Amino acid sequence: MITLALSKGRIFDETLPLLKAAGIQVTEDPETSRKLILPTNRPEVRVVLVRATDVPTYVQYGGADLGVAGKDVLLEHGGQGLYQPLDLRIAKCRMSVAVRADFDYAAAVKQGSRLRVATKYTTVARQHFADKGVHVDLIKLYGSMELAPLTGLADAIVDLVSTGGTLRANNLVEVEKIMDISSRLVVNQAALKVKREPIRRLIEIFSTATQKR
Repeated sequence: MITLALSKGRIFDETLPLLKAAGIQVTEDPETSRKLILPTNRPEVRVVLVRATDVPTYVQYGGADLGVAGKDVLLEHGGQGLYQPLDLRIAKCRMSVAVRADFDYAAAVKQGSRLRVATKYTTVARQHFADKGVHVDLIKLYGSMELAPLTGLADAIVDLVSTGGTLRANNLVEVEKIMDISSRLVVNQAALKVKREPIRRLIEIFSTATQKR
């Protein structure tokens, strides 16, 4: 049995064509099924649905043989003990710094004053501002990041940006891109040894399908 860990939403939807290239089709819709373990048309392959931030943990500790996780999750939660053979180039976005439209970010950074930054990506944010020589007080939030500058909780946010529509709707502007983000295939090291051939075949098929995108 090969177990693949996926999170609902964009990553799940954009992984489906890669699975199809491998002749694998998930036979139940995660949006309508209450099941957390979904069967496929291949009896030896199943999909487990977990939170995006939990995918590396499930794979690392053997709850799944392989999974798909965003670069943001891997950087923030660590990819130790995981083999990362492929950038699947799906669920693309960017991690950026954003502020209120009337906030002078350039001046604040130049003056070296302390910035209050709200984010759930504290590891990435801390490193980014340290590299710039900017002192920051990090405020960890898990949702509605855009509210932080609007309510005075923070001067800036570090968050994922796709189209930028949510920022614009809340009178925020993107002032600095930290990095591009996409999703990676991650593999359990032990599974790669025990189930070497079927996992290698999947990696090769995913690689070919990714190059054709």
